[in-house]
Amino acid sequence: MIGFYDYTVWLTYLSLFSGVVGIFVAQAGPGHPYIAAIFLLFSGLCDAFDGIVARTKKDRSERQKKYGIQIDSLADLVAFGVLPACIGAAIYRSMLLLEPRPEQALVLAVPYAVYVAVFVLYVLAALIRLAFFNVTAEESCEDGKALKTYTGLPVTSAALIFPAFLLLRHLLGRDIAIFYYGVMLLVAGLFLSRFSLRKPGLKGVLLMVAFGVLEFILILVVKYYGARAF
Repeated sequence: MIGFYDYTVWLTYLSLFSGVVGIFVAQAGPGHPYIAAIFLLFSGLCDAFDGIVARTKKDRSERQKKYGIQIDSLADLVAFGVLPACIGAAIYRSMLLLEPRPEQALVLAVPYAVYVAVFVLYVLAALIRLAFFNVTAEESCEDGKALKTYTGLPVTSAALIFPAFLLLRHLLGRDIAIFYYGVMLLVAGLFLSRFSLRKPGLKGVLLMVAFGVLEFILILVVKYYGARAF
């Protein structure tokens, strides 16, 4: 078979698996944005360590390294590009099919085609950002230098941003769902921005993982033990 299947790519494959499941969960029934956000967080956890795990194998060939870069970006497009868009669609779907709250009228008043345009722009921005990263990463490999900075906001940041918004939406006690779509546009713009961001070290990665675990716990509390989630 083509491809590679050793332990260095398992986390990337698992991230893709989680992202795909999250997409289907988001769109099931009346829409389940909070459950889908759990899969988004899990994809983020896998992505946080896949590069670290891959680098433990010292005898990787150049083809294996380039393969790892490609599948990582392809998995990221699904998990952090398509899944957040599906969560946005699930928010709208849940309002449409369940009994709407008065403050949700603004969201439902906007034609759904507008939201579809937001979803497409967001996924397109993620695609462009990941393709640009692949090009710069390959150039870095050819030069024998590891990338020390990101250009623009990493797509994987979606794993923390959108679950945080869903938690804020619940904790405020009022539905601010209309701003989810604004956040999508803002994040899409940051994906394509030219500012430089230093790659986090191990401490930075662990801090983000800890924040993601906290989000995971809070979403479980909101979904299964808290008051009615929007």
